[in-house]
Order: sequence, then C-alpha cells, then structure tokens
Amino acid sequence: MSISKNNLLLFIVLGCLSLPSSLLFASDSEGKMTLTSTSVQDGKSLTKAQVFDKWGCTGENVSPQLAWANVPEGTKSFAVTMYDPDAPTGSGWWHWMVVNIPAKVVSLSAHAGNETNEFLPEGARQIANDFGFKGFGGACPPEKAKPHNYTITVYALDVETLDLPENPTAAYGGYFIHQHMIDKAELIAPSSLR
Repeated sequence: MSISKNNLLLFIVLGCLSLPSSLLFASDSEGKMTLTSTSVQDGKSLTKAQVFDKWGCTGENVSPQLAWANVPEGTKSFAVTMYDPDAPTGSGWWHWMVVNIPAKVVSLSAHAGNETNEFLPEGARQIANDFGFKGFGGACPPEKAKPHNYTITVYALDVETLDLPENPTAAYGGYFIHQHMIDKAELIAPSSLR
C-alpha cells in the first residue's frame, strides 16, 4: 500500500494531535530542581539519627544534610521543611521549617536544625515545629504505626524574606511558603522508627 506525501503529512499531524502535550514539547521537568542528601535516601527509611529523642522515642534528633541543584531563575530565597502527612492529628505534623535561606546557599549541613542556629546560614530563621520548639524535631510515630511518609522539601521562593510575625505556627509559615513558591524538590522517607 502506498501513501502519498500529503496523506503521510496529514497522518503525522493527526497522530501528533492525539499525543499528550508532554511528548510534543520540552518537558517542564527538564532542569527541574533536585534535592539530595547524604543522610536520607528517597524511598528509604530514616535512620536513628533523624528520630526524635523525647516523647518515648530514642533517636539522635539530627536534621539531615541536604543539597539542592537546578535552581530556577528568579529564586530569591529558599525554605526547607520536614512534614509528616500521616500523623494521626487530622492535619499532619510539622517536624522542621527553615525560611529565609539566602539564594546563594544550596545546601544545609547535618544538624543545621539544632536549636542554637549555629549551623544555619546568616539570615535563615527556624519556625516552631509541632513539638513546640524552633528547630528540628525528628520522627516519632505512635507505637506499632504503619510507616509514615516523612517528606523533606526544599522550596525556591520569589522573595528574599517571608513577612512572618515573631512566633508564627508552622502552618502559617507553610501558607506563605506556598504563596511564593517557584519550584520545589522532595525526598520522602517512609519510616516507623521510634
């Protein structure tokens, strides 16, 4: 069977119209921001280092080392969070929130989330977690819980600083992070370690 050039062209055009646009044009994920860690691997359980050291949990309560790349144009600051959407509260659990990380900073060392702020870059600010203090509060799921999906996220923001009150809740901080987000990258560590 022979197909004329015109019919072949029409066939190609019609075929392309039925393809998803993600296959026709450059993907939005090309060059998308990435998040890596020497402490946490995506899809792997947290270690005892990232487990809380109170509330019946016996870990080291050390925030993970984090590094990010492929920062989008227009980024003026970063925020980092660790959130547990599976906590039995009806609203999840904020374990860590750092805002106002300068745009020139593309990593945080392990233990940057300690309460002294000594390992945070200048200008960065920690917001109180749901344990009630400004710093990293590690995983501490209920006993015999199914693995919780601890989500560590870095956000690229379009402002240098978030205009937050002196002692905002993490949910309040999260609202402003999402209002100014350009891009984000995540690591998810499903864990039931206590």
